[in-house]
Amino acid sequence: MSIKALLAKPFAKYIHYTIQKWAKNPVATQEQVFKYLISEAKNTQFGKDHDFENINSYSDFVKRVPIRDYEALKPYVERVVAGEKDILWKGQPLYFAKTSGTTSGAKYIPLTKESMPTHIEAARNAILMYIHETGHTDFVDGKMIFLQGSPILEKKNGVNLGRLSGIVAHYVPKYLQKNRLPSWETNCIEDWETKVDAIVEETLPENMSIISGIPSWVQMYFEKIIEKTGKPVGEVFKNFNLFIFGGVNYEPYRAKFEKLIGRTVDSIELYPASEGFFAFQDKQNEKGMLLQLQSGMFYEFVKAESFFEDNPKRITIKDVELHVNYVMIISTSAGLWAYNIGDTVAFTSLEPYRVIVTGRIKHFISAFGEHVIGKEVEQAMEEAILNTDIRISEFTVAPQITPESGLPYHEWFIEFENEPENMQLLVTRLDEALQQQNSYYFDLIQGHVLQPLKVTPIKKDGFQNYMKSIGKLGGQNKIPRLSNDRKIADTLYTLKVTK
Repeated sequence: MSIKALLAKPFAKYIHYTIQKWAKNPVATQEQVFKYLISEAKNTQFGKDHDFENINSYSDFVKRVPIRDYEALKPYVERVVAGEKDILWKGQPLYFAKTSGTTSGAKYIPLTKESMPTHIEAARNAILMYIHETGHTDFVDGKMIFLQGSPILEKKNGVNLGRLSGIVAHYVPKYLQKNRLPSWETNCIEDWETKVDAIVEETLPENMSIISGIPSWVQMYFEKIIEKTGKPVGEVFKNFNLFIFGGVNYEPYRAKFEKLIGRTVDSIELYPASEGFFAFQDKQNEKGMLLQLQSGMFYEFVKAESFFEDNPKRITIKDVELHVNYVMIISTSAGLWAYNIGDTVAFTSLEPYRVIVTGRIKHFISAFGEHVIGKEVEQAMEEAILNTDIRISEFTVAPQITPESGLPYHEWFIEFENEPENMQLLVTRLDEALQQQNSYYFDLIQGHVLQPLKVTPIKKDGFQNYMKSIGKLGGQNKIPRLSNDRKIADTLYTLKVTK
């Protein structure tokens, strides 16, 4: 056992102890974070505009600071991007994380000297909590890969600008530098397909122990490994035993990944974003991810069903309930205030606080009043293919409001690895599972307002080709699980399987 592996266990034990301290005192921890944020930002332009000097309680904050999305905060962000100091947070940010965004076009999210370390610590702590729970340390001596964006940064009025994953690449600790792949040169390749080919060449001779990234893009990497070697990934990399992922629900991919790997491996789910590293999986056999309550982020929640009402009720973690769909609102040490990140979450545990991501508040189908969300279609898919040999590569759902004949319906675009022998049986199981998930959808089907869903099979690599066509192949980009219009659907329709 190496010195690195030997030291990992006591360090993991220490991190577990520090996390337990705040996890067992969640409300007090969040109150401390709240006071810190208000105190540190009271002399900023935003703090002056919103009278931070006289905010002494959460209710004061709610009265003075409305919920904003990126577009509403943009006038302040533009001043920060222009080089002004003390606007949203004291001084200037260290970086701008540039993200394409799903609703606002290009976004520039500030990362400060106070917020940047929380991203790095959360990623590190996720692995250390896994070590503490399982006792596994052998993987620290192997090679590790994270499929990410280019680390090349630009300058924007004196501030470095890049993708979050590229920025994070600059913070790999020295003790992991020799273990980390791909090489800097390969990581800088912009074209995703060329980059993955280069990663395959670099990693094939190596002792890979950790592989991480968004499942849809890791899948592409795995398929190229198999194409090159003719062997499952787990046979090529005999010591690969830990898959770290984030960005999308892994369950729809699990069956296919187990086939690609050839065996079961442990996994850790992460919930990172440019705006903050919100949660990570702290237990292998517990559903949900541990919400990071002591990372310079103060959380508020609004029930998703009432979010678009005038003046919806805002609550803190003290008042959240299990299994309720909430829009998550954050205030951070990067200068985001009552900021709607667009995600919806549900709590799976209140002791400690664990969450799952249920979707995007602007990614839903409610063309007929059904209010279907991402979690529901993913759960329906999981149940429909349970105990079958059906494996899917990707899918998305959209409404068909004006069919050529008959009632409207939901159209599921699915790229199968192996198309089912009985498609109608899959359709029936999907539709029944979605009706069980969503009572509004049930009523619309039973009331003959909608006809049961239809499945449109997509050609192999169809989703990758779609993402390539819109310039979003690879990196942290992912296809929405569902849409309330036909923008994606109409393009995918041209990629359908023809008999």
